[in-house]
Formats: sequence, structure tokens, C-alpha cells
Amino acid sequence: MKTPRILLAALASLAFATPALAHPHVWVTMTTEVVYGPDGSATGLKHAWAFDDMFSSFATQGLDSKEKGKFTREELAPLAKVNVESLKEFGYFTVATVDGKKATLGEPLADYFLDYKDEVLTLNFILPFEKPVKAKELKVDIYDVTMFVDFAFAKDNPVKLAGAPAGCKAGTELPKEMTREDALRLSQIPADQPNTTMAWGAKFANKIVVNCP
Repeated sequence: MKTPRILLAALASLAFATPALAHPHVWVTMTTEVVYGPDGSATGLKHAWAFDDMFSSFATQGLDSKEKGKFTREELAPLAKVNVESLKEFGYFTVATVDGKKATLGEPLADYFLDYKDEVLTLNFILPFEKPVKAKELKVDIYDVTMFVDFAFAKDNPVKLAGAPAGCKAGTELPKEMTREDALRLSQIPADQPNTTMAWGAKFANKIVVNCP
């Protein structure tokens, strides 16, 4: 089997292959489940990130499979491993705060996996809190600081609570609209270069907000 492309290498290669594209280059549609323990503490974030079809096609190009055009979780396991490992450098694009204070997230649990359906790759992984947290307000920001990757919530049920205490409610806050001037400046950054001069990612973050009594 050919060596699987890791996420970072695939992103860089995709940028070189499509120099006319402006930032962002990869689009992710996401859902998140906030997982709670028996004592009512939040224990982790269960992410499901569906990549756009262009990136999905590029990332799976050259991978062996028993059935053409289809991949099992087992066949995608090496790709899932290197993808998850490569995301560590970016903090998994996830920042959490508990009652206004930043919470520490650990490395993904070992049960992560990739799915391939309708020509789309979906990365599933759980980010545990370093220590379970109890909060009246839990906020989770998901973004790429360089805006190379564009994140957007799924239209249906983007956020769920698993085992949350009674009365807890989850909602989302969408990022603000980018101005035409900002979009123009972003589009002028060469496709093979990271966006370092316009590190606005946090300003355009997708936010999850969970309020508990």
C-alpha cells in the first residue's frame, strides 16, 4: 500500500496544486457532542469533522481498498492515525473555557477513526478534558488561526449533550460576516503560503455555548 498522506502534507500539496485558490483551502462541516460523566462533570468533546469532497478525494488518492471507491475504517486507520497526530500542532483547532477560564484539553482518545461515505471523509475523535470540569458556562471555540481551514456547523443538530445534568442547554454562535475588504486581503495571500499576517481565526470562530443551572 502506498504511504498515506498526512493531513498537513495533503493540505500543503493541495495548495501547490491549486495556486489560483484563495484562503481557505479546505472546508470542514462539523458536529460536536459534549460528553458528561455520572457526577455531572464534562469529560470531553466528541468531534465529527466531514471534509469537503475535493480534499476527501485528494487524501484518499492512491489508498488500497478491497472495493473500488469505498474504504473501510480498517483501511483508513493508518490515515486516521497520522491525521490525528498532525492536528496536535494546531491544538486540534479547539479552545475551551470554563466559566471564563481556559480549560486544558488532552490528546484524543485511542478510539478515533475515519469514515468514508458519499465520497466524503469524516474524522471522528474525542478530545478529553485533562480533568473533568463542572461549569455553569462552558464555551468551545473551533477555528484555524490562519484561516487555511474553514469550519462550519452542520445544518442539523450541530451540538448535542450526552449525559448532561438536567437543565443544561447547548447552543451555537456563528462567526461574524467578513467584510469585503478583509476577504480581498485574504484572497491575495498566495495559496502556497500560510496566513500569518492576518491571524484572525479567533474573530471568526464557531462557538459552542453550554449553560447549566
